[in-house]
Amino acid sequence: MTITTRTNWSGSVTFAADRVESPRSVDQVRELVTGSRSAHVVGAGHSFNRIADTTGTLISLDDLPAVFDLRQDTVRVGAGMRLAELAARLHAHGVALPALPSLPHITAAGACATATHGSGTAIGSLAGLVRSVDLVTADGSTLRLDTTDEDFAGSVVSLGALGVVVAMELAVCPAFDVAQRVFQDMPWEALVTNLDAVLSCAYSVSAFTTWSGTAEVWTKVRTGDPSADLRWTGAREATEPRHPVPGQPAHHCTTQLGEPGPWHERLPHFRADFTPSVGAELQSEYFVAREHAPEALRALADLHAEFAPVLLTSEIRTIDADEHWLSPTYRRPSVAVHFTWRPDAAAVGRIVLRIEEALAPWATRPHWGKLFALPPEVLRARYERWDDFRALLDRHDPTRRFRNDLVEGWFG
Repeated sequence: MTITTRTNWSGSVTFAADRVESPRSVDQVRELVTGSRSAHVVGAGHSFNRIADTTGTLISLDDLPAVFDLRQDTVRVGAGMRLAELAARLHAHGVALPALPSLPHITAAGACATATHGSGTAIGSLAGLVRSVDLVTADGSTLRLDTTDEDFAGSVVSLGALGVVVAMELAVCPAFDVAQRVFQDMPWEALVTNLDAVLSCAYSVSAFTTWSGTAEVWTKVRTGDPSADLRWTGAREATEPRHPVPGQPAHHCTTQLGEPGPWHERLPHFRADFTPSVGAELQSEYFVAREHAPEALRALADLHAEFAPVLLTSEIRTIDADEHWLSPTYRRPSVAVHFTWRPDAAAVGRIVLRIEEALAPWATRPHWGKLFALPPEVLRARYERWDDFRALLDRHDPTRRFRNDLVEGWFG
């Protein structure tokens, strides 16, 4: 199947590729790679910048044969499998992924390539679950890298620049149930002053805010663990289902009000059978070291009047550290601040610059698949393995086949 035009999921990016191909086998992937002057993989199209773009061949893995090989404590899956399908298959076998992001619509490989994450003080990004990756490299050969390889830590959060990931192996754990409760109208100062206590009160916690004086906190408690009660902060427990974006229909979201259910139907905020969030939107996200989060949040709150015209909502959550060179949480337990914007690119571009200026004292790191403006020299200073990844790029892709304008701008 050949498609001539394609956009990302929100319609904010039109890919510049000469052609979009959906190979039906790994051999066809190899042929596409070697027959293209440049190539890049697009996952589910849930990025908001041009990290997945190319002027050559854009490769979709949707039509590759499904791979699902469950082992004792890992599962090997095809890179194009959506997290919703993977989670359902795992749950049917009594196992789980320890973490899931807010929406299950994205692919496993795309999520790992950009260090996409869920929430939890002891939960890392999805990349932290990877135990091996299978790549089609620039010369059309196949390569498997696992945790015994010295290049492995640079090959998981790879921005799609090392080759086409066609399969990966992920760690799994026994399946578990979760009950989700939402606490409304938490005073802003109570949240910031007690940030660690609030964000660690459950297995997974997210605080949503429009920076106007209060926050709404979503708690996800594993059954058998103590229940989370945040009324001591001045918040009140919601008695009706909520949506993170004010005014949006709550039936798009996973079940709340303390009703227990399977992990994969509670850890994401959004149900797989509905459009997540709003749809027509832009997104940015920044990571700061956990110990600096209260100061950083206060600095952002000072920009509230500038946010207001374009902000739909912000989400604040924790992610544990990992060892992946380009992960925003590389060796740094972090708090992530996510912004969902109205689809006004010019206005968002201006406010992103203000956010980055406000967060500069804490060496913030951006989400690779969302909107940010930090220049290469600043990024390099914030990733101690930056030059090691550049060398890895040169070894795996000496012809620069998988580089696009963003990757080339960052790593030269």
